[in-house]
Amino acid sequence: MVPDLRISARERLVLSKIIENYIATGEPVASQALARQFGNQEGMSAATIRNTMAALDEAGLLDQPHTSSGRIPTAQAFRFYVDQLAGTTRAASLTPERREQIDDSFAGVGSSQQFLERTSHVLALVSSGVGVALASMREAQALEHIHFSRLSAGRALAVLVTKSGMVQDRVLLLDRDMPLQELEASARFLNENFHGWSIDRIRAELDKRIKQERQEYDRLMLSVNELYRKGALESESGSGTVIFVEGVANLLAGEADRERLRMMLKALETKQRLIELLNAYVDARQQTVRVVVGLEEAIPEMRNLVLIGSPARTGADSMGTVAVIGPTRMPYEETMNAVAYIAQLSDKLFQD
Repeated sequence: MVPDLRISARERLVLSKIIENYIATGEPVASQALARQFGNQEGMSAATIRNTMAALDEAGLLDQPHTSSGRIPTAQAFRFYVDQLAGTTRAASLTPERREQIDDSFAGVGSSQQFLERTSHVLALVSSGVGVALASMREAQALEHIHFSRLSAGRALAVLVTKSGMVQDRVLLLDRDMPLQELEASARFLNENFHGWSIDRIRAELDKRIKQERQEYDRLMLSVNELYRKGALESESGSGTVIFVEGVANLLAGEADRERLRMMLKALETKQRLIELLNAYVDARQQTVRVVVGLEEAIPEMRNLVLIGSPARTGADSMGTVAVIGPTRMPYEETMNAVAYIAQLSDKLFQD
């Protein structure tokens, strides 16, 4: 949020027009150009516009790259502009054509993982930035189903499906041979007792039950413990967090500084840093789209990039985070509306 910034209605109007021109052209905006755009609007002579721009300059909202050039908006100006838009951003504000395009893109989606994967693609398509979708820890690590198959003596295949739709499989090397009936009984026990539980919580509960029943170990608990110890209930990727990123190429055309581009791409490729960025700025409890101008405060390589993100939910539960990372010169209102619409679409798709 921008600190309490008191500017007049005329200054707000001129600042918005400068920002919109700068987004469209990338060039400094001169007072003469604004005067032509305002035309004969009362109170908007060239002299008045010059005085207004000078006041905005003093307030730290405009910058002048060269003595003879026009003005460009500062990061503070973009924050102020976004705050003004935030009060009017609605998913319903999207054009019917854009809504239809987004709805068609999600046709056939059947799981939260498919939804998030498709989201990163759609947001990259409708924005000038990178589409990012992050599964919540609950979705990424919650058990949907587990299945065991006997491969040979002392070898079994474990197939683990999470609530987010992620499928993991691994070959287990067992200390003893288990017949197929024993493997099936173990899978049935886990699916019936721990469906929807996080993997960490299942492991903790198994440890607890094993300690409680150590003296009266039945064969089922012995089998489940053996499969668990051999890695049936482990995540493939450390934290188990699932993140989808698409559209990095969208940033290439707008960046001429090769070294900065290299650093920026390196930061975007480090998915753990993106996960930390989304977790830091987008709260699963928030009800509106969050816009962060100036990502260099969190990741220096992301100077002049903006984050527009929102939590996606199914009912009261968090599915994850959907976001766009793009240049400061981006179509804010349309991108904010698209993020808001897709965030609400998750609830519609999986609650109906």
